[in-house]
Amino acid sequence: MALPGGLLLRESRPEDEERIGALLTERGDPGDALDHRLVVEDPDAGRSASAVVVDGDRVVSTATLLDEELRLGGVRLPAGQVDLVATDGEYEGRGLVRALLRWAHARSAARGHVVQVMIGIPYFYRLFGYEYAIDIPVSRPLLTAPPAVGAGDAPALRTARAADLPALAALQEQAQRGFDLAMGHAPARWRWLLAHEASTLRVVERAGEVVAVGRTTPVDDGEFHLVEAAAADERAARELLAGVAALAPEARLQVVHRPGTLPATVWHGLLDDTPRAEAEQYYVRIPDPAVLLDRLRPLFRQRLAAAGLDRADGELLLSTYRAHYRIPLGAQEPGAVVTGGTMQGTGPGGGVGVAPDALAALLFGPYGLEGLSRIRPDVYGRGDEELHRALFPPLTSDLLTYYLP
Repeated sequence: MALPGGLLLRESRPEDEERIGALLTERGDPGDALDHRLVVEDPDAGRSASAVVVDGDRVVSTATLLDEELRLGGVRLPAGQVDLVATDGEYEGRGLVRALLRWAHARSAARGHVVQVMIGIPYFYRLFGYEYAIDIPVSRPLLTAPPAVGAGDAPALRTARAADLPALAALQEQAQRGFDLAMGHAPARWRWLLAHEASTLRVVERAGEVVAVGRTTPVDDGEFHLVEAAAADERAARELLAGVAALAPEARLQVVHRPGTLPATVWHGLLDDTPRAEAEQYYVRIPDPAVLLDRLRPLFRQRLAAAGLDRADGELLLSTYRAHYRIPLGAQEPGAVVTGGTMQGTGPGGGVGVAPDALAALLFGPYGLEGLSRIRPDVYGRGDEELHRALFPPLTSDLLTYYLP
């Protein structure tokens, strides 16, 4: 794609790698260069996952699209995540990120993704259709040294190896079962996490079996982090925390809290539970609400059944004001989504009204319809309140990402 000023947007090539790495290092972190190479050289991603804007042979902007999968209830949603975004300072303000995001979103659609999620700098990505929707978990300081695991029984903490990956994936899958919304690490990303420098995969091994896993960050300014902790049993959770704390006893250990998981329960009382002062959330973009709602019909059926509601002759009406969507609530499965035009109000029969920039929060967020309607005047439910509460409840979530929030 030709861009103004003689610039060209195209997929990255092997000969670009050194220049991409230099740009990512200059505008981000030195480890980003390695992370980009891990993506584009992996057979599950490849060069087509990355695009650049070039000025002659100079790489002046870049972005990468990663394949993800969200699990919402029993429904799996193909998703994309834009990452490793950087622009040369001399070329800022020329719409290069906007052009790269158009490329990424088109590629995402071609790969069948029905939603995009990402971590990004404050506000900026709202300019490109993203909205804040899913809470980022709280990081809690370790208050006191973990208790001894057992006399003469030091934790067998070590760095993960490639042979450990199936066990790590199984531990994380078990940890995420209690969350309404989850995103795990794809097989390719497990491989990348073994090699990248921004974090280290740590495991606890007992009798030759991996029984706990977590990622640690390097000590920086006197503190380091333990994230994505999962354990097979209480002893393994205690061993993981004690082993990680012993890695740098002079530093402050911050532990990312995953409520409801076994480590979170075992570590209760050891971590500071002071409420977070500022909101932190993942960005979400919904390219086509009708396509996403259609994919969610089995979930709506599950929620109706769980609530014991029979609405065989009814329908769900959802208006985003500039458009509206009707889903017949059939006895066996909600019918196909019917899309209509502008609808400022849902009328005498009632329905759900939600501003377009709050739809992601309604479908994926922690508030549910009731919670959102208390803080957003342009989000409401009229008529069948029991139905609306059942279909749009508050959600717990747990997302595993390449880069840590």
